Amino acid sequence: MATGGGITSLSLPTILLSIIVFILISIPPPSSSSCPPHQKQALLRFKSSYIAIFGTTADVFGIIPPFFQTGIWDPNSDCCTWDRVNCSTGTRNKTRTIVELHLDAMLPFNTVPVYLDIFNPLFEIQSLKVLDISLNWLEGEIPGDGFGNLAGLVHLDMKQNNINGSIPRQFSRLTSLRYLDLSTNFLQGELGPELGSLRNLTTLTLSMNRFEGLIPRQFFKLGSLRSLDLSSNTLEGGLSSDVSKLLNLESLDLSENSFSGQIPFGIGELRNVTRLDLSKNQLTGLIPSSIRKLTKLETLRLKNNMLTGEIPSSLFKIKTLKKVLIGGKGSRLVWNHKAKIVPRCRLQQLSMPSCGISGPIPEWISTQKDLEILDLSSNQLDGEFPKWLAKIDIQSIVLSDNKLTGKLTPQLFDSKKLFILALSRNNFSGELPENLGSAKGIMILMLSGNKFSGQIPMSISKIVLLMLLDLSRNRFSGDKVPMLFRDNFPFLAYIDLSYNELSGRIPVTFPTSTKILSLGENKFSGELPESLINLSNLEHLDIHDNDITGNLQDVIPFLIRGLQVLILRNNSLKGFIPKMISNLTSLRILDLSGNNLTGNFPPEIGNLANMIETPDLLPSVGIYKYLKAFPYFSLYRDNSLDLPLVLILEWKRSLQMLSSQNLALYSSLDLSNNRISGEIPATLGNLKSLKLLNVSHNRISGNIPLSFGNLESTETLDLSHNKISGSIPQSFSKLKQLTILDVSNNRLTGKIPTGPQMDTMNELNYFANNSGLCGMQIGVKCVGDIQPSHGPEVDDEKLSWISWEGTWVGFPVGLFSSILFMAYY
Repeated sequence: MATGGGITSLSLPTILLSIIVFILISIPPPSSSSCPPHQKQALLRFKSSYIAIFGTTADVFGIIPPFFQTGIWDPNSDCCTWDRVNCSTGTRNKTRTIVELHLDAMLPFNTVPVYLDIFNPLFEIQSLKVLDISLNWLEGEIPGDGFGNLAGLVHLDMKQNNINGSIPRQFSRLTSLRYLDLSTNFLQGELGPELGSLRNLTTLTLSMNRFEGLIPRQFFKLGSLRSLDLSSNTLEGGLSSDVSKLLNLESLDLSENSFSGQIPFGIGELRNVTRLDLSKNQLTGLIPSSIRKLTKLETLRLKNNMLTGEIPSSLFKIKTLKKVLIGGKGSRLVWNHKAKIVPRCRLQQLSMPSCGISGPIPEWISTQKDLEILDLSSNQLDGEFPKWLAKIDIQSIVLSDNKLTGKLTPQLFDSKKLFILALSRNNFSGELPENLGSAKGIMILMLSGNKFSGQIPMSISKIVLLMLLDLSRNRFSGDKVPMLFRDNFPFLAYIDLSYNELSGRIPVTFPTSTKILSLGENKFSGELPESLINLSNLEHLDIHDNDITGNLQDVIPFLIRGLQVLILRNNSLKGFIPKMISNLTSLRILDLSGNNLTGNFPPEIGNLANMIETPDLLPSVGIYKYLKAFPYFSLYRDNSLDLPLVLILEWKRSLQMLSSQNLALYSSLDLSNNRISGEIPATLGNLKSLKLLNVSHNRISGNIPLSFGNLESTETLDLSHNKISGSIPQSFSKLKQLTILDVSNNRLTGKIPTGPQMDTMNELNYFANNSGLCGMQIGVKCVGDIQPSHGPEVDDEKLSWISWEGTWVGFPVGLFSSILFMAYY
């Protein structure tokens, strides 16, 4: 062992270990950088504004939004770890910054308006690349200066808010932007050139706003665009041929605008387009042959334009062509038996309703092996249903409102993929194939307005997915209807068998899912079944023009409270209107006319809530709301499948057809052509939302209630052919919507009220056969309006002389007569 100042061999490891420890301690730890403090403070100020508006209160649906619960966006934590916040990748020498904010659907749907300036603090975060504030019900105009600070934005999503105003000019600074979605707002005005400078845009969506005017030419310089959606605005003018410059475009949607003129020939230069939608415009002329170049096309929608001619043959190629007949409307391509049709594209959707297309269904469609949706409705197509179409595995066939004829081939119903079959309002005839039920996937079957006959095939009961069945306005017959519904239909909501020749008793086997049941104009007989009470979802019951018997008071208890429409007119019902009619609190349309009802009006009829005030209903109610819950509703909604005309009512002295969409806007009460007696209860004046009130052809007596002046929405009021006496109340002068008033064949007297609308009631027949009506409407002066009669006019001077002359003559005559009188006595 060495001694003195040397280093011993035993101490060397110790010295080395000490050196290693020293080095490790000297190395700085890896950076745990968080987002910059000013960006963190910006987010916290936004959070503070939110809490100041909402706090922790629930929205109108009773939901407390979870976003700002305790612990969310904690000031003591790194904001890069916060929910909905993404930061850049941190490095040792670089601080992480916020690059993405996903703030979509975070503000509750509340009655308190929320304005865009709640996001003002976020405009300080200039490192943002992605900003999503969609689905927040935001109001106000877009702050141009604020968004102008975010020059690095690549993705901006503001769809489905309530934003108004115009697109600010500062958007031209967002030159890095690739994705911009401002759809479903209230933006308006003309589209300016601001967006034309965003040359990196690949997706531009401005649909469902209020933009007007022309498409700016600068838009056609956006060479990087892959998707352009300007649908559902009020844009106009012709489609520019410059659209051909958008060579990278894959989806073009200009539907639901006011574009006019022809489809530009240059549309064929969009070689990458897979989806082309020009529907619901005012386009005219032929479909350009250049469409043959769109070899990647999958969806073609041209519905509701004013196009003419046939579907262009340029969509396919024909080998060994024998002869081509070129002509005007109705031209045809004719090929020999060896001709082969070769498709140029592989369509998935072909939607061309209301395009003026004529001729037979084009055979080239048979080559489209990927076709899922075919909609050629509302055209002038003729001929029979093609056998080749019956063999294609297709999801949706919509050929309604054409001139097609012949029978349906059984092969059509061998399909396992067919979800929608709509052939209404053609000239199809014959019996339905017995294998109808083999198409077990059908959800919507619409065959109304044809000449189908015979019995409805029993196999229909096997289509268990059926939601909507419309066989109305045909010639179906037989009494087997109860058997059709003997099995369970868990989804069937709409059943329309009206205007046929069906007989027997009303079936008791309708599924509990039924919402609309229409059986009018058949030969059904007997009493209404008590099982109606089991239809807990029933909203609409129409059994008019049959031979239904029994007492009305026995029927009402079996109707559910949710019933909105009850049509029992022109049957053989007896009895009286019971007080419990008021239990049908949802009733908006009640038609009991043309029966044998007796008794008095129950005052309770004036308590029907939905006749007192128009319910706040949106178009997506009833059957729409029901269908939306199913995955294939989009097929129904997008392909001209308007709901059938389910209701025929008398409105303004004519029969009007109301579709399901419009039922929410209409309220009526028709009790005419019965034997109802007694007085009209004043409570009927409560029904302020009524469009029509008809109690004519009864035995009603007494006076017209003063409360009828409260019927502010009434357009037709018919009290004719009764025994009503007294006068027409002066309160009628308040009826501003009234267009028809019929009080003929009663015992009314007195002056007809005047007013802005009452002065227009000048149809003499509507006041005829009363005891003593008068008024300017019928040209009969009332006693109080007649001035005292006078002789011929005499000027004032002559009149004065006549007066004095009479005085001088009369005085001596009177004096002489007095003297003789006194002498005599």
